Amino acid sequence: MTLPSTIVAPAVATAAPAAADERLRAVGAWRRLLGRPESGALSGAVLVFIVFAFSAGGSGMFSAEGIVNWGTVAGFLGVIAVGAALLMVAGEFDLSIGSMIGFAGMLLAVPCLYWGWPVWLAALFAIGVACALGAVNGWLVVKTGLPSFIVTLAFYFVLRGLSLALSVLMTGKTIVSSNGPAVLSELIAADPVTHALFQGHVLTGAFNALAHAGLIAARDDGTALALGIPKVVVWWLALTAIGAFVLARMRVGNWILAVGGDPNAAKNVGIPVGRVKIALFMLTAACAALFAILQVADAGSAAADRGLQKEFEAIIAAVIGGCLLTGGYGSVIGAALGALIFGVVQIGIGYTSIDNNWYRVFLGGMLLVAVLFNNYVRRRVALGRR
Repeated sequence: MTLPSTIVAPAVATAAPAAADERLRAVGAWRRLLGRPESGALSGAVLVFIVFAFSAGGSGMFSAEGIVNWGTVAGFLGVIAVGAALLMVAGEFDLSIGSMIGFAGMLLAVPCLYWGWPVWLAALFAIGVACALGAVNGWLVVKTGLPSFIVTLAFYFVLRGLSLALSVLMTGKTIVSSNGPAVLSELIAADPVTHALFQGHVLTGAFNALAHAGLIAARDDGTALALGIPKVVVWWLALTAIGAFVLARMRVGNWILAVGGDPNAAKNVGIPVGRVKIALFMLTAACAALFAILQVADAGSAAADRGLQKEFEAIIAAVIGGCLLTGGYGSVIGAALGALIFGVVQIGIGYTSIDNNWYRVFLGGMLLVAVLFNNYVRRRVALGRR
């Protein structure tokens, strides 16, 4: 028997790898999108715009001046929402934000009108004092282990009382706009630094060009009815961009997330938990002082009772934006979207026939929906689902 010189092995059929199912890929992308902290705020913003497009679309709400109106409201809230969101991601709260706004406003106005300080120096003084008080807040929380809710609630009353008592003691009134020939708005306008940074609008020439072209409403002299983009909106967008970049791309952002997720574990791997929390309390106070300076520059006056309930609005904006009440999860962009929702609803109601009292009802409903959605996301993240 002769064996063949070459033995050919039977061909083994190999099945080609099955192509990935596009439906599964789409579902995975959709789940990842829903897992983003700001997804709830984004969907809420879209819904709000749709509602007002139908209910107030023809009333001028979405004209250039209407957009500037609700953009200004959103910008003011967005400035403090950035600090509140980062602090909440780190697992802490600051209930003294509203009182800090009134206190910092008086720290700006009194030195300018009664002590003869230049406006830029008074603005630095207000921000510096606010940061120092924020550091005290953070130090007390870190060193005593007391809940930040209690510590900052105490500062809420302390700062509100100091604002009223000291303003009456030094000026004899609680609303300060002038002292003799010195007028606060004129002092700010005459100071090149504070006027350039905090007062007025940008892109005024572009708006006038659009008015001359007939694209937006114009005054009798041909200039645009909307003066431009308020500088508070520029500050809001800039702070949001910086905060989002820090949280997503920098090591400090990882520290903030780690501190809010598990402070003990973060400390064990070498993260300076105490310094991170103190720095964030200082940032929140600085954002409140910036709010106060922008408000004084816009209104031309300071009042000891300003900032009422702004701490709650900032926290609500952060929660709507995806920040968990337990810390360790959140988004600065989401907080900005939450502030945008506030601005659109607060101004948009005035363009409709709806009673303004429903605005608070809407805020409460949005807060409840946001908490339920964020709790759902937290459970999915804890189970490793996307």
